[in-house]
Amino acid sequence: MRKVCIVLMLSIAVPALLFSAGAREAEEVNQLEIFSWWTAGGEAEGLDALFDIYSDLYPEVDVVNATVAGGAGAQAKAVLSTRMQGGNPPDSFQVHAGRGLVDTWVVADMMEPITFIYEEEGWLDAFPEGVIEMVSYEGEIYSVPANIHRSNVLWYNLEIFESNGLSAPQTIDEFFDVAEALADAGVTPLALGDVNTWEATHLLESVMLSVLGPEAYGGLWSGDTPWDGEAAKEALSVFVDMLDYVNTDHAALTWDEAAQYVIDGRAAMTVMGDWAHGYFMAMGQEPGEDYKWIPSPGTQGTFMMLSDTFGLPGGAPHRTNAVNWLKVVGSVDGQDAFNPKKGSIPARTDTDRSRYDMYLQSAMDDFAGDEIVPSVAHGAAASEAWASEVNDVVSIFVSNKNVDNAARSFARVAADHAP
Repeated sequence: MRKVCIVLMLSIAVPALLFSAGAREAEEVNQLEIFSWWTAGGEAEGLDALFDIYSDLYPEVDVVNATVAGGAGAQAKAVLSTRMQGGNPPDSFQVHAGRGLVDTWVVADMMEPITFIYEEEGWLDAFPEGVIEMVSYEGEIYSVPANIHRSNVLWYNLEIFESNGLSAPQTIDEFFDVAEALADAGVTPLALGDVNTWEATHLLESVMLSVLGPEAYGGLWSGDTPWDGEAAKEALSVFVDMLDYVNTDHAALTWDEAAQYVIDGRAAMTVMGDWAHGYFMAMGQEPGEDYKWIPSPGTQGTFMMLSDTFGLPGGAPHRTNAVNWLKVVGSVDGQDAFNPKKGSIPARTDTDRSRYDMYLQSAMDDFAGDEIVPSVAHGAAASEAWASEVNDVVSIFVSNKNVDNAARSFARVAADHAP
């Protein structure tokens, strides 16, 4: 039987001495401590599936599941920063591919390169070149992608749409037509849960992509598209108009609670990454029968991506166990066990397609053919410091809905961080 110790932490206010004591104790036992923020339905089951494989291969190792509640790592990143800066790293931790990984941890010289694992396991041909680039820096690879997620997805309650004679909105204009019809029918059109703010940023990035298009959207993060320009302001205005159709208690809900509103019929739609698919399934919903999906309005042909990865911190207490963990995460068996439960597609190109349901197969097809753009809400487009300041601006923007003030604030933040 698999032995897993679950350490669930609900606050960032955790004394550093507690971790130090735990680290000293860990040195005396055969452990593997994995740090993540996966606690919701679907994601927790996916992580458990990886733990099952690892424990079957290494039954003598005690797996410590050190999770910190909070979608997108809202609390976890602060706890992890305290540990890493205090010289008390976990054996491996969840981190988004892209600038969130590189700018935060690799440039700071807190990660050990793992190119050797890719070479030993023959992974250089198993993962797409573009994905490997996102986890690399100056010729070395620093983490193993567990999955590929899509950010720009609109999920909707099929019964509500059919009973109201509506089709899923494919454009921004269609969204507002559908939202107005739903509001007239007494149904909350769009579920939002932005208690942690990143959820509102998540919605905003899909709107920005829709209005600006992929090239100009990318320019927001390269410095080529001005945040205080007319095109960006138009997108910000569309976002404000969308907020008129969300649930009034959005500031008190998390993303999964907003998704539950769609399940319960309290709202018709939500814009969320495809981890929502894992949540819906964990709640007993049938894809194609209880709920359906399309790219968020106006973003057809574009795949806004992020990837959850695991790396090897410098000074990992149980380095050999951590290396073996990374091999499990990157293996075919690991990816095929994890992703169907998580609601994501594998980062590898040689996995068993038959293991994936109708949504995930459609996501595989789109990932192979669509234009790929990075998510800012999930660490791919901007550094964690930049994304954090974006969230700060969004928090105020959602409250006061002042487009001009928000545009100026976003522009100031971009001037501090853009390349």
